[in-house]
Amino acid sequence: MSRLGTPLPRHLHPVAWWLWAIGMAVACSRTSNPLLLGLAVGVAGVVVAAKRGSSPWARAFRLYLVLGGFIVLFRVVLHVLVGYKFGTIGLYRLPSVDLPGITLLGPLYLEGLLAAAAEGLRLASLIVCIGAANALANPRRLLRALPSALHEVGTAVVISVTVAPQLAESVQRVRRARVLRGEGGTGLRSVGRVALPVLQDTLDRSLKLASAMDSRGYGRRVAQTAFVRRATAALTLGGLCGSAIGAYGLLDTQAPRVIGLPLLVGGLLLCGLGLWVGGKAVQRSTYRPDPWGPTEWAVTASGILAAALMVVAGRVDPAAMTLPVQPLAIPGLPLAGVAAFLVGLLPAFVAPAPPSTRREVRA
Repeated sequence: MSRLGTPLPRHLHPVAWWLWAIGMAVACSRTSNPLLLGLAVGVAGVVVAAKRGSSPWARAFRLYLVLGGFIVLFRVVLHVLVGYKFGTIGLYRLPSVDLPGITLLGPLYLEGLLAAAAEGLRLASLIVCIGAANALANPRRLLRALPSALHEVGTAVVISVTVAPQLAESVQRVRRARVLRGEGGTGLRSVGRVALPVLQDTLDRSLKLASAMDSRGYGRRVAQTAFVRRATAALTLGGLCGSAIGAYGLLDTQAPRVIGLPLLVGGLLLCGLGLWVGGKAVQRSTYRPDPWGPTEWAVTASGILAAALMVVAGRVDPAAMTLPVQPLAIPGLPLAGVAAFLVGLLPAFVAPAPPSTRREVRA
């Protein structure tokens, strides 16, 4: 804390950001109401705008927004091409081609197009929530917070999620260099001139990353007996299967209760035991681990509470969670759903500001 009582700038624990984002994504998956989904995207954008830093992955959030818009458009186009046509308000009649088990094109109805757009918006909101976590959480710090058994898998995941931000940074750097050299031009003509330097920069980064990882001992493990390896694999695989079946039992209201929460808890316990046994084979040290304090608990609780409120809202008024298309009507705005996503806005006020870099201080 500073002398004025305000929290000092620091990086929030990356696991807290990911748990918040997963909770928001679960909340989005529980509804196809476009008003609620639009509110969720807005909440994620506000939190990112308030708490992101100046790192490459923080500036890549707009790419996820563009990807979300493309998903909505692609879902509508897919409905036009091969989707099931239904509704009463006709828009345009395309020639249909009947194939075995599928019909291409055909008449278009407003209800079908809106339903397809709503489904695409739901998937786009999930992508935006994950993009918000990628923009807010430092991937390298996330790798340090993972259990030892997931260190190698976490390394691959961290490298994969940083591909898009690093690619965007390479494109911006190459374009800036071309402008300084007086080589302007935009559009399709500049794609070929930009793609080759970006590819070369990507290969250079990959070689440097591989050398750095090899010098730090990545991939080296302690020798284990065959029994320990098999026990670790059996515990982890059994726990994952139990967790998947238990999660399905919780989401399906018609499933027996015995395959719901009990199986989910048992699967998580088996996964934890497998990670503990497998983590003994990985020896690593962490320099200055990220603290986990009340702020991290508040951010995590906001995401979990948002998902829980959406589950309750879906059970209380399931009709308000969907877009009414038969008959077509304006979707409602349930207060429980609005409250769920407004709870997800809490990190914009309680999370500490990220520390400023030298580039930000100079600006």
